[in-house]
Amino acid sequence: MRNKLILIIFLICTSIGFSQKKPTFLSLQEAIDYALENNRTAINAERDIDAAVKQKWETIASGLPQINAGVNYQNSLKQQVTPVDLNNDGVEVDFILGDPQNITATATLNQKIFDGSYLVGLQSAKVFLEISKNAKIKTDLEVRKSVIEAYGNVLLAEESVLILERNISVLEKNLYETNKIFENGLEEEESVEQLKITLSGVKSSLNNTNRLKTLAYQMLNITIGIDVYDPLTLSDNLESLTEQNISLSILDDETNPENTIDYRIAENDKVSKELLVKLEKSKALPTLNAFINGGYVAYSEKFSFANSSQRWIGSSIFGLNLDIPIFSSGMRSASTQRAQINLEKANTDLTETEQRIKLQIETAKSDYQFAIEDYANKKENLALAERIENKNQTKFFEGIGSSFELRQAQTQLYTAQQELLQTMLDVINNKTILETALNTITLN
Repeated sequence: MRNKLILIIFLICTSIGFSQKKPTFLSLQEAIDYALENNRTAINAERDIDAAVKQKWETIASGLPQINAGVNYQNSLKQQVTPVDLNNDGVEVDFILGDPQNITATATLNQKIFDGSYLVGLQSAKVFLEISKNAKIKTDLEVRKSVIEAYGNVLLAEESVLILERNISVLEKNLYETNKIFENGLEEEESVEQLKITLSGVKSSLNNTNRLKTLAYQMLNITIGIDVYDPLTLSDNLESLTEQNISLSILDDETNPENTIDYRIAENDKVSKELLVKLEKSKALPTLNAFINGGYVAYSEKFSFANSSQRWIGSSIFGLNLDIPIFSSGMRSASTQRAQINLEKANTDLTETEQRIKLQIETAKSDYQFAIEDYANKKENLALAERIENKNQTKFFEGIGSSFELRQAQTQLYTAQQELLQTMLDVINNKTILETALNTITLN
């Protein structure tokens, strides 16, 4: 009974432990950290590194001693007959050579002594591992960017819902008061209708934004690596993240393409093309392999090979295989020239990548600086739109302003609200794009 109780407690604690691993309340940095461990693309990129490590050892092992063994059993259902003239009298006698059954057991050890392609293969395996590691860094950078974008989209939807709900509350109050004034004969019916049109449009926007918010949460779930329907609560808000991501000092960072992951990947490609040239050249070199073969063979009229009295005849061989390429009708030369052309293309691609990265960084800096300036501008515009809307609302209810003017001011206010939210998201996203381009992020 005591053992069962301990087992039950252990299972409960284990299940609690597992349940705590799934996030339900995340800041942006926590979402990034979780995604780098659990995003499915990131997981496969890590597996690619593991596979590259295994491939490297596979290449190394191909040049180490290889031992193969085999057993061959034969049973001649009808043995071959050879006519032989034993007495030189012209009379041939059917002669059967050997026993009908035999077993041969052999083991062979092979060892490379010199093979140019093997040496190139060792270098290639190392480069392939480096390519996989750089691909993982590239994947992590993209995952980080995707998480920030998805997290920001959720916050944008949340803020939009709150603003639309506040606008609806104000509009409903205005509509109620305007309708009362109209019922008392002090206002035209058009004013009530104008407010109804505005309220209907805002309600429609709210319904659509709520649907988009659900999709934004689901997209964030997929990006960080949890089930699409798992509930999630975000601890950061859009305004605080925007302020945290305003950093003009990053605009002064040196534009050095060689520090970026895209440049290193292009450089890996160039190195791999250089190795392919070496590989084609190595095919013109001789190869030398050694082998030791040992085995036993047994013959019998019947299947008696398991008997202790069965005679086994042993043999062993040591040898060397030297293969010298002499003439290939120009095939090796053409292969080497083709590899050289691909290397020249890789050099050109590296130069193109360097120039493209420079442009990408400068573009990202410009976009980020504009996003910061636009954010400040949209904050001022919103403050102005709020004052204009308040003035028009006061003028309308005092009877000195038209419903058309009020509706125009309200539409302007709603546009300014959405524009400010979008510029907040632009600041965050453009900062992320610039960081990714500069490769200034320290990833876990």
